[in-house]
Amino acid sequence: MGIDWLIVLIKIIFGLVWFLTLTLYLTWVERKESAVIQDRIGANRAEILGLRVLGLFQPFADAIKMIFKEDFVPSFANRFLHTLAPFLSFFFVAVTISAIPFGDKIQIAGREISLQILNANVTLLFVLAMLSLAIYGIVLGGWASRNRYTLLGGMRGAAQLISYEVALGLSLVGVIMVFPSLNLQDIVYEQGELLFGWLPKWGIFLQPLAFLIFLFAALAETKRVPFDLPEGESEIIGFFTEYSGLKWGMFMMTDFMEIIIVSCLLTTLFFGGWQVPWLGPDGFHFPWGWDWFLPRWLVVLLQVGAFNLKVFFFCWFQVLVRWTYPRFRYDQVMDFGWKLLIPLSLINIMATGIIMSVLQ
Repeated sequence: MGIDWLIVLIKIIFGLVWFLTLTLYLTWVERKESAVIQDRIGANRAEILGLRVLGLFQPFADAIKMIFKEDFVPSFANRFLHTLAPFLSFFFVAVTISAIPFGDKIQIAGREISLQILNANVTLLFVLAMLSLAIYGIVLGGWASRNRYTLLGGMRGAAQLISYEVALGLSLVGVIMVFPSLNLQDIVYEQGELLFGWLPKWGIFLQPLAFLIFLFAALAETKRVPFDLPEGESEIIGFFTEYSGLKWGMFMMTDFMEIIIVSCLLTTLFFGGWQVPWLGPDGFHFPWGWDWFLPRWLVVLLQVGAFNLKVFFFCWFQVLVRWTYPRFRYDQVMDFGWKLLIPLSLINIMATGIIMSVLQ
């Protein structure tokens, strides 16, 4: 039992280090990508021993600044709830990384270890539940500030996130019908098969409409442009208007963490997760009859590397969207969710059921 708990602890540490490090450097990616789009240089002033390294030290400078910056709480705010709100948002998003499968099972000292912190039968529901609970941090932050503008931002956030969670959840029904499991690791295993003997059985090929619906709904869940109505950076309307210092930084980190979780889910549900086309446990088996055998440790490294590359791509893509499109009006945001995405989700479910019935 002691060894099992030690293995779990090591997986938690590695998972959190990966998650938080990527979150930290997404702030650098956003600055640099926006600078490239706008023909600027971007953050490049932070240096260590005269080295700037393309501004890679900037996230650490930002972290130090937020930690030591004054923690201002308005006299009219509820101090306890005002402090609790960013921690709630941060916690509920952070724990979702435990359900993401980073790779296949590996053998170490005769033990089979899954490269997933929480390997349960309902990991997909766990992720959706935790992301839903993060809404409380937004509502609580706006309400506890006792400012009519922050309250309006919090209510905007609650209405938007609840609305798009409906479309997001419905888009996954078709995926579950095709890959009959709520375990994310099992869904990845299902995508390791081939269609027509050569095409990877990835969710993007079996559920293309569900992928688009999930992508748009997930972008709205991250509360970023063009769906950043709860924050409204160019307006005095954000739910965290009365926040500063580390607590403001936690709200910002939560946004970037949501980008990573969305990227992980897109990778896991629609792009094979850690699966590499034609790569089996013992190496590559190409459809034209050529085999390339590899040691097990190299296969695992390729799978973990493939997962990370897919996640990095979708993180980059979400930052690209944020700096490309203008903000929607609030009525456009709500109409897009209720009048377009939800009906398309229902159509996708019906079409999937019909096709599966015909093929059986």
